[in-house]
Amino acid sequence: MLYYIGNHLKDTVEALSYLRLLDSISFRALGGAITSLMFIILFGGRIILYFYRTGQRDSSRSYAHFPVGDHQVKTYGGGLLVTGILLSTALWCQLHNPFVLLCLAAVVWFAALGYVDDYLKIRHGSSDQGLSESAKLILQFAYGLVFAVVFVFEELSPLPPGLATQLYVPFLKTPIADLSWGYIPFIVFTVIAIANSVNIADGIDGLAVVPVSFVIAVYGVFAYVSSHARISDFLIFPFVPGVGEVAVICSIVFGACLGFLWFNSYPANVIMGDTGSMALGGLIGTVVVLVKQEFLFLIVGGVFVGEALSVLIQDKIGIKRLGRRFFHSAPIHHHYQSRGLADTKIVIRFWIVASILALCGLATLKIR
Repeated sequence: MLYYIGNHLKDTVEALSYLRLLDSISFRALGGAITSLMFIILFGGRIILYFYRTGQRDSSRSYAHFPVGDHQVKTYGGGLLVTGILLSTALWCQLHNPFVLLCLAAVVWFAALGYVDDYLKIRHGSSDQGLSESAKLILQFAYGLVFAVVFVFEELSPLPPGLATQLYVPFLKTPIADLSWGYIPFIVFTVIAIANSVNIADGIDGLAVVPVSFVIAVYGVFAYVSSHARISDFLIFPFVPGVGEVAVICSIVFGACLGFLWFNSYPANVIMGDTGSMALGGLIGTVVVLVKQEFLFLIVGGVFVGEALSVLIQDKIGIKRLGRRFFHSAPIHHHYQSRGLADTKIVIRFWIVASILALCGLATLKIR
């Protein structure tokens, strides 16, 4: 919105020519981050109180291994996070840009999916009675399939012709393959896997939101590089006109995550719930495809990959196939809880690992 207002005023009122700053991706990225951060900090307390009074509270599962005090009832606050992202995007982004529209579709779809899940949990008074796993997967698959078709089909794709189906991996300058229409199932799997891995990691106060902010910041840098003709040419990245708006959205999400951490840090009085974690996971899954850096997530999103793998190893391989447990509990952060490690120590160590992985991901800009 500000982009359009600024462009109109700078051309009609000479004294307002400084509004050309709104053409700058970096300026709007900073403005968006500050807006989402301050919105959540300034209005978050009142919104969270409203959620609490209207009964939007979590009823935690019972874990035999954990002290009762570690699982107090908390307020669902994913709607606060999503609202901050959507408002800031409306203010600072080019809303006609196809990259922005695809990112907004991801946030809205996955937030709605998560909200239904949270609503059912509140209604039944149990964290185990939300949407079934099959229902979640079907709805995630539906989004992934539509997004993949739009992305791959040249007449609809926001990417230059021939680039959408090219497969890039970190540390290599050129694509390793052209998957053609085989890119569609790859995109669907990527979006579903990332969305669920972020959701799995949201289990302790502040655990997921900081690694998300690191991941989204790294992808914001990659989006900016790809949007700049000279920088992308210097670093030997494909030039993608318009993808700079993804950098603005990434910056907005980064600010929103920091603002949410204000209330979500230990001891938290609010949690993301599926509304927030699904929205963030679905958005990240969309961004990694738009930026053409899907395999980079294995590095920068290593915390989420590890969390998801621990569940897969424990449930699908250990319990179902071998009849044994590899961990005290899964996902892995619950394993450390059951071993007696304090929640704050687990969270901070995960943050440290996430920061190191983010730096490793940034290093792939040059080490290629």
